[in-house]
Amino acid sequence: MTFDIAIIGGGIVGAATFYKMQQKYPHLKIALIEKEDKLADHQTGHNSGVIHSGLYYKPGSLKAKNCIEGRHELVAFAKEHGIDHDVCGKVVVAVDESELANMERIYKVGLENKIEGLKKLTSAEIKEHEPHVEGVAGLLVPCTGIIDFVGATNKMVELTLAMQPESKLFLSCEVIDIQKTNNDDSKEATSKIITNKEPLKAKHLVFCAGLQADRLAKKDGVNLKEKVVGFRGDYYELTKQGKSKVKHLIYPVPNPDFPFLGVHFTRMTNGDIECGPNAVFTFKREGYGKTDFSWRDTWDALTYKGTWKLFFKNMKFGINEYRRAFSKKLFLKTLQRLIPSLTMDDIEPGRAGVRALLLRQDGDTRDDFRIEYHENSIHVLNAPSPAATASLAIGGYIVAKAEEQFDLK
Repeated sequence: MTFDIAIIGGGIVGAATFYKMQQKYPHLKIALIEKEDKLADHQTGHNSGVIHSGLYYKPGSLKAKNCIEGRHELVAFAKEHGIDHDVCGKVVVAVDESELANMERIYKVGLENKIEGLKKLTSAEIKEHEPHVEGVAGLLVPCTGIIDFVGATNKMVELTLAMQPESKLFLSCEVIDIQKTNNDDSKEATSKIITNKEPLKAKHLVFCAGLQADRLAKKDGVNLKEKVVGFRGDYYELTKQGKSKVKHLIYPVPNPDFPFLGVHFTRMTNGDIECGPNAVFTFKREGYGKTDFSWRDTWDALTYKGTWKLFFKNMKFGINEYRRAFSKKLFLKTLQRLIPSLTMDDIEPGRAGVRALLLRQDGDTRDDFRIEYHENSIHVLNAPSPAATASLAIGGYIVAKAEEQFDLK
């Protein structure tokens, strides 16, 4: 079976690319290939469900541009197609004066990124929005929201398959290898995709493989020096009695030295309220339990010098995160920085997610989106948060690049 384009990876970035590509080129036969038995089974289905505003991201970066554009597109898509969502806003809280300078920096970035409705809050004004929160100052970000990302992913794929009957979704279909024809002209090359099922052929490939992005890039012949390293984030949920202490979304002022936003409170579209996540190295890329383990993933990570550089540079942070991962009491103490009245009875263990970080050999994270080209392929090598929010904009960006790279007609 031969397709014009095969997209590998059925998370929301792959689904959005599938949708945008078919919209622009309704005559093309496109395949979406996913190794799990359902879509959005990893990063998309295990994140906190937040529609990010674009508040934190360096002005002019791919993150900032795609997050802001993607947010508008995603909310419009959700409204049009009945996806559960709520643009409920959030507060960012400085708990003491030591955080005010960083909060001011974030505020200025937000203004530069033209975040709608962004305003400063006094201590008293914070309580008007979140009565149980204690802080010396804050920011109100009214354009932040929540959404069912899994529902959005499935709807994008459903709409795409309705546009073109010859386009196909392949579930439980793991890519084992990529074989390319010997053709010097990449625009005329064809790839044979070896899977655990039947082989597929495609003129062009787009890889949106998330936690497996580096491995599939190498199978496609990309000379990639960096590695993907996974970090698990554990969540707690508020119990019935604890839910009354949170109205919408509450975030701390993030530490600028780390690519994580810190432990926060998120009201989900189903009414549950999650608190978290922490950020600990995971011994299994797609492992969501505290003791999940994979020899291959562990060996890949621990034989890579970038991992050790990251560990040594952030030793104290990492130890504290691990302690908190196995201690409800320590996790609660972190949550009490924002809501001091929380008790042990207000929280119970919840789910976990794993975030893929593309790690350089010097231990620095590739924190912006990274998309590269190789012969007849496009690779999304790094799509950290806010990739889910930005998914439709990223899909549009990939389509634009595919027009250049693939000479689509």
